[in-house]
Amino acid sequence: MKTKGGNKEEEEFHIIREQDRYLPIANVSRIMRRALPSYGKLSKEASECMQECVSEFISFITSQSAEKCSIERRKTLNGEDILYSMYTLGFENYAEALKIYLAKYREFEQEESEIRRQKYLIRKEQKRRERLVRKMGSNLSHQDTAGMETLSYDLSDEDNDYEFTSKISDDKSERDSNI
Repeated sequence: MKTKGGNKEEEEFHIIREQDRYLPIANVSRIMRRALPSYGKLSKEASECMQECVSEFISFITSQSAEKCSIERRKTLNGEDILYSMYTLGFENYAEALKIYLAKYREFEQEESEIRRQKYLIRKEQKRRERLVRKMGSNLSHQDTAGMETLSYDLSDEDNDYEFTSKISDDKSERDSNI
C-alpha cells in the first residue's frame, strides 16, 4: 500500500543507500596509496574492503559516543566524546594518538582565529580611516588629500577628528608659507 510520502515499507524501515553508508572510495584509496611505496599497487577489492572496515569502525565509535551524549542529554558530539569511546571500547593506542592530534588541531585553530581577528581589525581600521579621509578630503584639493592620507595613519581612535583637522590645516599653512 502506497502512502503520500512513498512506499509504506520504506517509511517503516529507513533504507540507507550503500553510498551513504560508506566513506567515499576515492578518499579511502588515496589514504591507502600514501602508505604504499611508490611502486606499490592497490586493487579495487582492497580499497572496497578497507572502505567497509573504516566506515564500520567510524560508525562503531560514533554510536558509542552518541550513546554517551544521549545519557548526558547533550545534542553535540565533541572530540572528548570520541576519545572516551575509544578508551571504553579498547582502542587506547589510537586514542592517545588522536588526543595529541586534537590538542595540536585546537592550538592551530586558535592561532588561525587570532590571525583572522587581527586581519579583521586592520580592515576595520583602514575603512574607518578611509571614511575620515573622504569626510575631510571633500573640502580639500587632491594634493591636500594625499597628505591627509599619510597623516591619517597616525590616528588610533575616532576621538582625534579635531586634532586630525588641525594637523592638516597646520601642514597646509606651512606649505603655503614656504612657497
